[in-house]
Amino acid sequence: MLYLSHLLGAPVEDAQGTRVGKLTDVLVAPAQAREEPDGPTYASALLVEGQDGRLWRVTPLAVQVRDQALVLRMALPELPPPAAVENEISLAHEVLDKQAVDLERRRPVRVNDVCLEPDWRVVGIDTSTWGLLRRLMPAWLLGARGREAPGNLIPWERLELLREGEPLPEEGLEEEERSEGRGERQEHEELRRPPSGPLAELRPADIADIIHQLTPAQGARLLEGLDDETAADILQEVDTERQTYILEKLKATRAAAILREMEPDEVADLLARLPEERAQELLRLLTPEESEDVRELLEYAENSAGGLMTTDYLALNGSRSSAEALEALRRHILDQDGHTVYIYVVDDEERDEPHLLGVVSIWNLLVASPEQTLQELMHRDLVTVRPEADARSVAEIIAKYNLFAVPVVNDEGALQGIVTVDDAIDVLLPPERRRRPPRRY
Repeated sequence: MLYLSHLLGAPVEDAQGTRVGKLTDVLVAPAQAREEPDGPTYASALLVEGQDGRLWRVTPLAVQVRDQALVLRMALPELPPPAAVENEISLAHEVLDKQAVDLERRRPVRVNDVCLEPDWRVVGIDTSTWGLLRRLMPAWLLGARGREAPGNLIPWERLELLREGEPLPEEGLEEEERSEGRGERQEHEELRRPPSGPLAELRPADIADIIHQLTPAQGARLLEGLDDETAADILQEVDTERQTYILEKLKATRAAAILREMEPDEVADLLARLPEERAQELLRLLTPEESEDVRELLEYAENSAGGLMTTDYLALNGSRSSAEALEALRRHILDQDGHTVYIYVVDDEERDEPHLLGVVSIWNLLVASPEQTLQELMHRDLVTVRPEADARSVAEIIAKYNLFAVPVVNDEGALQGIVTVDDAIDVLLPPERRRRPPRRY
């Protein structure tokens, strides 16, 4: 077993035993850049600092580990440089002494050392105290114990790396080598993911548990490495105070992209907790339709039906057939990722505030004949609430009538939104267990 702590700074010799430099870094190609993303991870290049201070990219297969030194198979200038790989991971600067996520135990860990095989395959990381001691003691003093596999070895493929954006040392490389070898460095902190990105395989609630163990900046970096929809699902599972900190750490464009995947009421609750300047910045990055819905919801008092409701619902004319309604429901789910349980029957579905006439559950819709109209199927004896209704009384109404959602209408009977059962339950929970954040304004 080889250890990065012993490899860094190790002398590099030519075939005749003459020292020509020292090893300064081991680079690893990200999964998406490898021919077999799910296969073993091998070092893509070694960085060797020559006696004149120049850095060389060296193919790992051209270097043999012998005793306490690395031996080149041919002269350093004669070695062909390995193919350039974009966004390589620096084990010395981006992994060692940094935090990573142990996906098996779903917790953050500190990387005390990195373990490699003699063929330069990256085995995993050592998080044990012995890993720290190994860095303080020379290899010859540790003897055979120093080459044993650590008891706290976490396999490389079960890690998620949190990179801090520290640039690699590139002084001494020729300009062409510098541009080909490292690619453009990203300015903001971001996620670096080994082989197949197993983080995405976890449930949003499990990833949220991991985020709760990280700093807000680290949580933001973790979300940046995921797609918008997944990041939105995770953010909704994070506690309210940490949600705010993460949104403040994310770049505005990235935060807005995540917010677009959330329902308007959830966006309003999050923005209401942010400083007004930041909230307005994010609102400007939303589409006019999205920002208008959110601004309307922000006008209502927090502990009211208006403050709880969402404008993400499906409203259709009563003349629509059940077949048309089912097709509209499919589009609603696909286009808006809706989770509606009811279809609200209105007098004019094209109006911004149509009058509510009745409601049809999707179960009744599924068993109806295709030609039946919503007007025939709808329930007219409606349970509704006013926008100014107290949030707790709304929750009690939903519980009393065993509803999945209750429509919110104004004095004229115009549909304003709906309060869903999950948000109603949230009102009944103790403050420390609520998903919905208290509003700042």
